[in-house]
Amino acid sequence: MAENNEFFREVNDDYRRDQVAKIWRRYSGVIIALAILLVAGVGGWRYWQSAQRSAAEAASEQFDRANRLARDGKAQEADKIFDDLEAQGPAGYRLLARIRAATETGKTDPAKGAAEFDTIAGDASVGEGLRDLARLRAALLRIDLADPAPALASLQSLAAGSPFRHTAREMLGLSALRRGQYEEAGRWFDQINADPETPQGLRQRIEVYVALVAGGPVTVTEAKAEPAAPPPPTR
Repeated sequence: MAENNEFFREVNDDYRRDQVAKIWRRYSGVIIALAILLVAGVGGWRYWQSAQRSAAEAASEQFDRANRLARDGKAQEADKIFDDLEAQGPAGYRLLARIRAATETGKTDPAKGAAEFDTIAGDASVGEGLRDLARLRAALLRIDLADPAPALASLQSLAAGSPFRHTAREMLGLSALRRGQYEEAGRWFDQINADPETPQGLRQRIEVYVALVAGGPVTVTEAKAEPAAPPPPTR
């Protein structure tokens, strides 16, 4: 019985070797091509990773240099680098350059800067969180313009539940306070107090705002002139 088992095993081994040999003769070209493609694919992937890393490092250096130039008052040189990054940099740095360019524009022309942030907010390729940030920045630039209504509407939308709701509610409350609408300001500050995720620093500021709301409008009355003192008696 043992000899039979050994015989069948040898037959099976010979059969498998023959099958492998047939497969190799028939598909050796395909197998070699697949092996080459696999090696090339791995090499290409590593090259792509290296190229991406090098591009990101170069973009980071350019972005830092542009920021330094902007801080030193060399706006034109900084803008040129930001423009280059926006046109040719890696995706993340293209977006950073757009945000930075809109910020710099807003310092001298709030309406134009807000429009640039609107473009970012309307770009479907940008993540939702960054689009909300762009909407917030646009609203903050517009809130002091002649017609703050679009800014207030945008802030109210963000205050409904976006990650930037705390800043939006604070700005809405302060805007109402500045317009003398103390009741409306109080409602926004109450929402901030009621939100368990409100940052501690904002809670401390809210204490000051609530005190201003409680004090209400300040009425300044004109002081009445005191009557002139009578002349001293003559002798």
